[in-house]
Amino acid sequence: MIKVESISKSFNSIEAVKDISFHIQKGEIVGLLGPNGAGKTTTMRMMTGFYKPDSGSIQIGGLDILKDRLEIQKKTGYLPENSALYADMLVCDYLYFIACSYQLDQSTIQKNMDYAVTATALEKYFYRPVAQLSKGYKQRVGIAATLIHDPAILILDEPTSGLDPNQIAEIQRLIKLLAQSKTIILSTHILKEVENTCQRAIIISEGKIVMDEPLSNVHALKKGGYKTHLTLAGQISGISEILEREFREKVQENFLENESRFVLTASEHMGEKIFQCAKSNNWPLKELYTEKESLENIFKDLTGGQQ
Repeated sequence: MIKVESISKSFNSIEAVKDISFHIQKGEIVGLLGPNGAGKTTTMRMMTGFYKPDSGSIQIGGLDILKDRLEIQKKTGYLPENSALYADMLVCDYLYFIACSYQLDQSTIQKNMDYAVTATALEKYFYRPVAQLSKGYKQRVGIAATLIHDPAILILDEPTSGLDPNQIAEIQRLIKLLAQSKTIILSTHILKEVENTCQRAIIISEGKIVMDEPLSNVHALKKGGYKTHLTLAGQISGISEILEREFREKVQENFLENESRFVLTASEHMGEKIFQCAKSNNWPLKELYTEKESLENIFKDLTGGQQ
């Protein structure tokens, strides 16, 4: 359905996107993850025809974004991070205005407006000025506008940005509902949002893809995965070798001025076994805990803690 092949984009001397490629099948919900400034929005704007790639190609539904931009935009609903709503218009007038911009006939406009308003639960607010709506309902109006021409693909850039937890949950439920009939690409830096709504995660860091996996495979990337953190008093050498020999797992080590830290990643919970190992070897234990691997930890590892 969507084929992005080796696209790059620079702004003067800044290379925002660097040779990115991915394919998205019909019906997928894909989370585009990355720190602020990683290249997510630039990628989405190239997919929607707002930016022209410096190199590479984008095909959507068999159409080329450079040759068939208007046709692709008819099949795509795009919600930018800061949706441009006309605050002085009524919700009904704004949605009608957007529908007319797609040159739909009147019967189609009425049918599509009914669908968009019902899908986003805007019935009670249909005749209210946009300015009087909460941020959460303004976001619903923006999503309704992306649905007004009944596109097969939705590209949503930070759809829950600035919302409170209740509003975020409502928008996530809405996205899941829309996913029953749409292909959805969702950009965010909120990791829980991807875990709650998406089937697959693409992580971008500094303009490059560093991970592209179904969420069902994410934990397998880290052997399944549990991380056990061991901290000992003082700088003690040889601990990693003992742990690796005992448990047949790779160990990361980090020596600070007054302590030694070790991290063992394994497919099972190793806390009790490592405690017994430390006890039998009389290691000066300061801290020991195990955490289940999460998308957040993987995100931090792959992006190097980039802010």
